[in-house]
Amino acid sequence: FNDFQRLDEQVKASWSEVLNQYQRRADLIPNIVATVKGEANFEQETLTKVVEARAKATSIQATPALINDPAAFEKWQAAQGQLSSALSRLLVVSENYPNLKANQGFQDLRVQLEGTENRITVARNRYIKAVQEYNVLARSFPTNLTAMVFSYPLKPNFTVQNEAQISAPPTVSFDKPAAGTGTAAPALPAAASPASAASR
Repeated sequence: FNDFQRLDEQVKASWSEVLNQYQRRADLIPNIVATVKGEANFEQETLTKVVEARAKATSIQATPALINDPAAFEKWQAAQGQLSSALSRLLVVSENYPNLKANQGFQDLRVQLEGTENRITVARNRYIKAVQEYNVLARSFPTNLTAMVFSYPLKPNFTVQNEAQISAPPTVSFDKPAAGTGTAAPALPAAASPASAASR
């Protein structure tokens, strides 16, 4: 019973850190969008998708109870995945605008985003490990009997498919040739398609 208490708290703490880092990313997006809006003729559809994806992701109440509800957890991940995809597309398209590449404010935001994506990866990995440890205890005999008696259900975790789609942070390299040099914007990797991850 005490082991369940300890591991349950560990999962909650890890989950809080995951939410904290996703929220940090969500907080950066309005500044990125505002900076990009200053670029003449920037693709409005791309900006709109980022704004809409952020609104959807942040509209989901990511309460501690979410980690005990597989369906809600999956919905949360899907919303985060759509935001990751939209943001990735925004950054890829931005490579075609030399003024943005030369904008120090935009470059600073890019660096902050890159750091946040790294923190998200670390936080997510800690959560995965904490849930794994908890679920092993809940499924093993004889501790599974304690889990049944005291209602400690298995907790949802990032699936292999989800992890493949969200483990790679959005492309933030601005070293490729800009439009006008005859080079088209690179296609998004398959892993960046909307379908998983999520935020508050």
